[in-house]
Amino acid sequence: MKTVSQLLVTLLLATGLSALSPVKNPCSAIAAPAVPGARVLSVTGVERPAGEAGVPGRPPIPGVPARCEVTVELSHADAGDRVRVEVWLPLSGWTGRFLGTGGGGFATGFSAEGLAPAVKGGFAAAATDGGLGINPVSPRSWALDAAGRVNWGLLTNFAARSVHDMTLAGKAVTRSFYGRSASFSYWNGCSTGGRQGLAEAQLHPRDYDGIVAGAPAMDMPRFSMAQFWPQVVMNQERTRPSACEFDAFTRAAVDECDLLDGVADRVIGDPAACRFDPARLVGAPLPCGSTVSAAAAEVVRRIWEGPRGYSGRLGQGLVKGGSFAAVAGPAPLPIADNWIKYFVGRDPGMDTSKIDYIGFERLVFASTGAYDHLLATDRADLSAFRAGGGKLLVWHGLADAEIAPGTTIDYWNRVQRATGGTDDFFRLFLAPGSGHCGSGVGVSPVDPLRAVIDWVEHGRAPDTLPAATTDAKTTRDLCRHPRKPVYDGHGDPNSAASFTCTPA
Repeated sequence: MKTVSQLLVTLLLATGLSALSPVKNPCSAIAAPAVPGARVLSVTGVERPAGEAGVPGRPPIPGVPARCEVTVELSHADAGDRVRVEVWLPLSGWTGRFLGTGGGGFATGFSAEGLAPAVKGGFAAAATDGGLGINPVSPRSWALDAAGRVNWGLLTNFAARSVHDMTLAGKAVTRSFYGRSASFSYWNGCSTGGRQGLAEAQLHPRDYDGIVAGAPAMDMPRFSMAQFWPQVVMNQERTRPSACEFDAFTRAAVDECDLLDGVADRVIGDPAACRFDPARLVGAPLPCGSTVSAAAAEVVRRIWEGPRGYSGRLGQGLVKGGSFAAVAGPAPLPIADNWIKYFVGRDPGMDTSKIDYIGFERLVFASTGAYDHLLATDRADLSAFRAGGGKLLVWHGLADAEIAPGTTIDYWNRVQRATGGTDDFFRLFLAPGSGHCGSGVGVSPVDPLRAVIDWVEHGRAPDTLPAATTDAKTTRDLCRHPRKPVYDGHGDPNSAASFTCTPA
């Protein structure tokens, strides 16, 4: 499969937009942008030669063209913060497009990791640290103030403010450097970056012409708790199945449900239709010795079922076919564990291993009650985004163990009801076997950004989305939801040409 960098490099030819005239102003003479609600502290610009780029501690990205790197620092009165916005602008070959790049976990952006591929594709691009740094795993440096209270100013940055500020600053810097505004503006992000894209469509519908939101981390106060549910189950039931046991249940579910899409490829094409009962595996021999216990089957049943309490369903469970390793390993998923410690318990030393079913239910209500107003990101009324001509492409892996695809499907259904149909501006694509943001054994979108650019600039709405496995040995066209890919029964099962989408 092509890398993101390679895909962006070919985007000029693929979409038919040629490079524009050379830069107009010196990199060192960029005007300070106007960012309402924020105070601009400084603006610096430096020209960089072509070559490698990256961030410390990560592999460098080769082949990055010469560019102007502008850093804007700004602050908000309610946060006492110092936010860093980076804007990279290619010295030649600019396509007239602006690209906002997103973050992951507790990070609002990843600097060069998002910007370098973008300028290779001819974009002027922006990223922001939100005043939080770029640690995706832990909010330790910013979540709580010295008195142990939630730092609401910085959490507001994380929720949505930092991305809107970045967008305003990035567009202004682009205009100052090139002497004209970008012709089109796009957003591309996954996980937290996907949630940020939805926040832009919901709260600032004129910021972007086209948005790609992969595996969006919407409903964060609830799904973060759901990510921790497997640990609660294993602690409460006093049973911790081994990796070998968990793998046995996954294999058995795939064995039963693999052919639901007509092809044996070790991928569950429609997890919601998979009815495998883990109790049926009790007593079966394990390759690592011993046999499957009833206690292990009950743990798996509860994990697949998802969080439940006296009040009913509390969140989504692990999708069948998704990896247990991420959420049911010896240690909890760090992002979920840290969400509970810093934002729900507000105690970094909290012993989360003591959370039982009753305590978990209380924590879910505490989490949603305190943070839904900032981080649910689930407003279904996208009429302003639609009216402005915006296009929203969302995709989600059907084997995503970290953010359940059901959350995204539920949101699409709600937007459908609120808007009376979404085909003209919002399309959802589900990727069978794909894990979080493209991991896993299944196929993931090859270049969803290209599809949304084609939609915005040429009016070609995508009915299918090209996808492939990471080794590119299997290709598939993802179908516009609610359609599903079905094998034709005789072609090469590794070729997209052998599948058709069910009728809408």
